[in-house]
Order: sequence, then C-alpha cells, then structure tokens
Amino acid sequence: MWIYEKKLQHPVKIAKADPVMAKIIITQLGGPDGELGASMRYLNQRYAMPNDKVKAALTDIGTEELAHMEMIASIVHQLTRNLTDEQVKADPGFAAYFVDHTAGIYPTAASGFPWSASSMQVKGDVIADLNEDMAAEQKARVTYDNILRLSDDPDVNNVIKFLREREIVHFQRFGEAMEVLRQ
Repeated sequence: MWIYEKKLQHPVKIAKADPVMAKIIITQLGGPDGELGASMRYLNQRYAMPNDKVKAALTDIGTEELAHMEMIASIVHQLTRNLTDEQVKADPGFAAYFVDHTAGIYPTAASGFPWSASSMQVKGDVIADLNEDMAAEQKARVTYDNILRLSDDPDVNNVIKFLREREIVHFQRFGEAMEVLRQ
C-alpha cells in the first residue's frame, strides 16, 4: 500500500529557463547513476532480502528515490517550460532532445542515451547487493557534485544540494544495513 502526499520532498522553484542545464540534470533521472535506476534497484532487491529490518530500509530508500525522480523531473520541467524557439535552437544538444520529446520529461542520460535497466544490478546476494547500493549512492553523490560544479543557478543548486545530502544519508543507511546483516 502506498500513501502519496501531493507535495515534493523539497521545494523546486526555478526562476529562469536553461535548456543546457536541463540536459545536464536529466542524467539524474535516466542516467547510469540516476534516481530511476536507484529506485528500481532497491525496490527489487528487497524481495531477496531475508532480514526484515534491511528489507524495510530498501523499501524506504527505494520509495524516497521515487520522490527524487519527481524532484529531478520538476527541475527539468521548470528549466524548459517557457523556452523560446531561439533558446532551443541555440543548444544543438537540447534541440535534438526537443525534436523527439518537445519539453516532455524523458528518462535519459546527459549523453543522450535513454534509461535502460542494464544500468542497474540486482544479484540476489545480500552482501553483493548492499555493496552495490553503497557504491551507487556514492556515484550519485559524485554526479550531483559535478552538476553543482557546472551550475551557477542558486534555485537549481538549492535542490541539487538537498538531493546530494540524501545520497550521503542513503549511503550511511546501507552501511548500517550491512552491520545488521553481519550480526
């Protein structure tokens, strides 16, 4: 059973359009270290998890990753919702995306490759999966660090910093889950 609260986990209020930044940030939706892969990974790994406490952590974090997908999609939408034709034409990378998706949200990497389940791993071995999860959270943190290095928009940076901090918390929770399994 799911209870959905109709508000974002952290507010997203982007003031200015920026197709270049949208094309970069969308990697955290559909890129190899993005929120879509993370949510699918954790929500599917829980079925092979014999420990209820760790299964609950996978469920909690996987569900939170769905909320992060919503935040990333909101950022991309707000960065692209009022683009002029000149803004679209000025960035050939975004223009190619625009031709296929207009300003719709399509899970893809910044490189243009669409999301694929092949970018995630579920092994069914609890130690292997939790190590993969910890590595995934660190890779997502690095991606958020890279976005912050490229962004000069305080509205964008506010949300990205929040998401980056949540990756650190998730890494810590997976470390705690590993300790639970070792006991």
